[in-house]
Amino acid sequence: MLAAYASHLDPHDPLAGLTVGERPAPEPREHWTTVDVRAAAVNHHDLWSLRGVGLRAEQLPMILGTDAAGVTPDGREVVVHGVIGGASGHGVGPQEPRSLLSERYPGTFAEQVAVPTWNLVDKPAGLSFVEAACVPTAWLTAYRMLFRSGRVTPGQRVLVQGAGGGVSTAAVLLGAATGVEVYVTSRDESKRARALALGAAAAVEPGGRLPAKVDVVLETVGAATWSHSVRSLRPGGTIVVAGSTSGDPTAAELQRIFFQELSVVGATMGSRDDLVHLLALLGRTALRPLVDTTFPLTRTRDALARLAGGAQFGKIVLEP
Repeated sequence: MLAAYASHLDPHDPLAGLTVGERPAPEPREHWTTVDVRAAAVNHHDLWSLRGVGLRAEQLPMILGTDAAGVTPDGREVVVHGVIGGASGHGVGPQEPRSLLSERYPGTFAEQVAVPTWNLVDKPAGLSFVEAACVPTAWLTAYRMLFRSGRVTPGQRVLVQGAGGGVSTAAVLLGAATGVEVYVTSRDESKRARALALGAAAAVEPGGRLPAKVDVVLETVGAATWSHSVRSLRPGGTIVVAGSTSGDPTAAELQRIFFQELSVVGATMGSRDDLVHLLALLGRTALRPLVDTTFPLTRTRDALARLAGGAQFGKIVLEP
């Protein structure tokens, strides 16, 4: 089958290690299902994998990708929950540590992907395969950051650092749809304007003054925005961290954190139940993931290059 995979690792030029070519199809395995992939979204996780973060040379070649929507052999249209093992242990046993697809098991950038049957969730009929493929990482992460880790309620204020990415776009749309006052930052004036059009209450340049202190900050950027995130919180507020695309901050600003009694909470994707609830929300409303561009699987390099360049607004999706 055709697949896009890491053939070697390069921390300085991640795309140098990407190969698109033939790989063996998944073999049958008890309690697992092989899904014909109709769409797979790209994420920064894929670029980090190509750099060797969370992936070792002895695991190569490794098919990339954590997100997928597709069809099972019996015709069921499904969305794949990309977290394998951990507390659930379904399909792998309770002792196996948690991992994401493309870390211990081949990922979704392929014509087929095998996952524990428990990891499959019914795709709402109103969502296209491309839209559904955007949900399991970026949208699920935004959902968990807002409503689980951040415990955001209607009427609260939330700062989303870095408009345009998959998580940030999802957070703006989810927040606006549920009565949250969302502020965003971006260096790009056009991205700030688009965020406002999606429902953000305010959009400022990185480090800019906000209309008011916020209850929660959604932080996926790291070093470039951390100080602004800490200073933007009201006393007792919460920063939810789900990434650090610009690296770790050199100073944690602990004095401000303890004096203002701030909380810092980590979030990685979400549970299968979270995915079920999020898909139900999308299936019963007009809320839909924003898709930036789609590429055929043969052009995975172009898709990842667009992600690496930061030009996207919304999700980039591959279609085998």
